[in-house]
Amino acid sequence: MALLKQWRDMAYSETANKGDLQRLWSAYFLKEKEMYAELLKNPDEVVEGTVKELAEKFNIDIMTMTGFLDGINDSLKTQNPIEEMEEDTQVNLGFDKELLYKNMVAAGADWLYNLEEWNDIYDEETRKRLYKEQKESTTIHKDKKVYPNDPCPCGSGKKYKKCCGKNA
Repeated sequence: MALLKQWRDMAYSETANKGDLQRLWSAYFLKEKEMYAELLKNPDEVVEGTVKELAEKFNIDIMTMTGFLDGINDSLKTQNPIEEMEEDTQVNLGFDKELLYKNMVAAGADWLYNLEEWNDIYDEETRKRLYKEQKESTTIHKDKKVYPNDPCPCGSGKKYKKCCGKNA
C-alpha cells in the first residue's frame, strides 16, 4: 500500500480514539515545525533523497515524513509523486518561498508562518503583504447592488431604471 494512503488512513481515521488522534497530530505539528525551521535556514537549498533518507535526516519516522511531504507538496517548485510514493521513492523539498508562506497562512498554521526563520527571508512589510495577498485571494467580493432609482453606474447621469436597467 502506498505510504500516502497509510498516512491518511492513520491521521484521518474515523474509527480511531480521539485522544490518540490528538496526540498523533500534536507530535506531528512539533516535528513539522522543527523541519520547517531547519529548511528555512537555507531556503534556496533543495533537499533531496528517498523518503526513507529524508526521514532519517530529520530524525523522524516514515509516516511523519509522508505527512510532511503531503503538506509541503503544493508549495514545491517540482511536486513529488506523493500518491504512489514508497520508502525508496526519490523526493525533493525545493519549495517556492512565497507560495510556502501563503500556503501556511491559508492553512491557518500560525506556528509555521510566524517561525523566526522567516525574519531572515522576508522583512516584516513583505510578510504582511504576503499575508494580506493570501487572505484577499480567498475573500469573495460582491458588487454593490444597484437599485432602480440609483444613478446608473455607466455614468450617464440617468437613473438606473431609465438607462442600463431598462432591459434588466
